[in-house]
Amino acid sequence: MTVLRVRGFGLPDGEPIDLYADGDRWTTDPVPGAELVAEGWILPGLVDAHTHPGAEKPGQPLDDGVLKEDLRAHLDSGVTLIRSPGLAGDPPDWFGQAEESPRAVHAGPWIAQHGQFMEGWGRRPAPADLPDVAAAQAARTGWAKVVIDWKPGDDVMPVELLREAVRRVHAAGGRLAVHSQHGAGGAVAVEAGVDSVEHGMGLDPALLPRMAEQGIALTPTLSVITAALAQITADPERAGKSWYVPGAAAHARLTAAAVEAGVTVLAGTDTRPHGGIALEIRALVAAGVSPHEAIAAASWTARAYLGLPGLVDGAPADAVVFDADPRADLSQLDKPRAVIIRGRRRR
Repeated sequence: MTVLRVRGFGLPDGEPIDLYADGDRWTTDPVPGAELVAEGWILPGLVDAHTHPGAEKPGQPLDDGVLKEDLRAHLDSGVTLIRSPGLAGDPPDWFGQAEESPRAVHAGPWIAQHGQFMEGWGRRPAPADLPDVAAAQAARTGWAKVVIDWKPGDDVMPVELLREAVRRVHAAGGRLAVHSQHGAGGAVAVEAGVDSVEHGMGLDPALLPRMAEQGIALTPTLSVITAALAQITADPERAGKSWYVPGAAAHARLTAAAVEAGVTVLAGTDTRPHGGIALEIRALVAAGVSPHEAIAAASWTARAYLGLPGLVDGAPADAVVFDADPRADLSQLDKPRAVIIRGRRRR
């Protein structure tokens, strides 16, 4: 197998770097005969921390063919690591490991309360069983995902129940993500001490310092929320009646405030088409997040949060290489010079 070599300026610090893929690990020790595949500005791979590949429409079962297409789209965009906080079914064994798949962590099917979430998707255990179900999922895959609020007027999951789920998941060695799109749900999530809040629309900004202190991450899925907001506000009558508008209209400000408060913010796209992580990075920048922090949310910060190091000796041999510094020119994100995963060149 040919040893690949990349060199240039490594992010986040921008210092000169020269790396060799020793199998699936980077080394700075020169390897005779290595093939120099790319020079430029090097990221340790992009990350989509909130994506649901494998089903074309809500409620449909997981489809292997669709899953493969979705994962290829992620790879082509430079994404070498995904987190799926909720899938339409249990994925095949090759998910996250095959050549055509980014590395992946996942939470299995969503866990929701009865009468809530999308029909055909997820599990709805009895409240007394929910902590056990979440813990068992986390023991299998490292993560569980709980939908703690849904439509206006639906019951928010009681904080005592969610706190017990957090306790059981942590005891199993895993982490718990929650879906929240209402202020009451966000308050319950922070009080219960979850590991990540997904979407977080309507979250009280006063809770951000506590989230930073407790290490609770926020995945705002900003681009999809602002796109939906634009569709709703295009119809003034619909906008005036929509519960969605107040939270979505404040979501960009909330996201920028979270970064400012020191919350770990992760970039995630949430919806189809897959491979749109550059849109989420641009949405973060448009919200007032610096390009450095926005790209961090989709690269080195997200990798560290998910347990993978960056461009250092012994790290997984993943990288995406650009001709110029993407922090200075976001258009670079649309045209990676090279994408390398597991020590092999994808493009």
